[in-house]
Amino acid sequence: MNYLSAFAISASGMDVEKQRLDITALNIANAHSTRASDGTAFVPLQVISSAKNPGSFQAALAGAHAEKLAVGAEVVQIRPLDSPPRLVYEPGHPDADKKGFVSYPGINPVNEMVNLISTMRAYEANLAAVHAAKTMALRALEIGGES
Repeated sequence: MNYLSAFAISASGMDVEKQRLDITALNIANAHSTRASDGTAFVPLQVISSAKNPGSFQAALAGAHAEKLAVGAEVVQIRPLDSPPRLVYEPGHPDADKKGFVSYPGINPVNEMVNLISTMRAYEANLAAVHAAKTMALRALEIGGES
């Protein structure tokens, strides 16, 4: 077993989850922002991830090793979330329209917190996989040293 590939797969998963955590934190931080410094409204973002492409089917078939097929995960795209803005009646707010409504980003804090929890659990799972691979490698070295 190639331990380096196990470490690389878990590292790619942790990198994806870190980016997902950063985007979730950005969304939560801007849930009550009416506008950015340039005057535009904040648009909530979403991370799209997938398994890394191992290459062509012929290349994977020629290799025919699990180490060459297991390549990890990657962020494919960070795209704006299609959610309408929340309109809140606040006639005294400086950004209120003529009817007294303020337009806030369409961020659902409950969904963002659920996303945050699942991101943390996925990161912890990848970290546990790294620790398991490390433990297995150390035990293999101990077995080899006893002879």
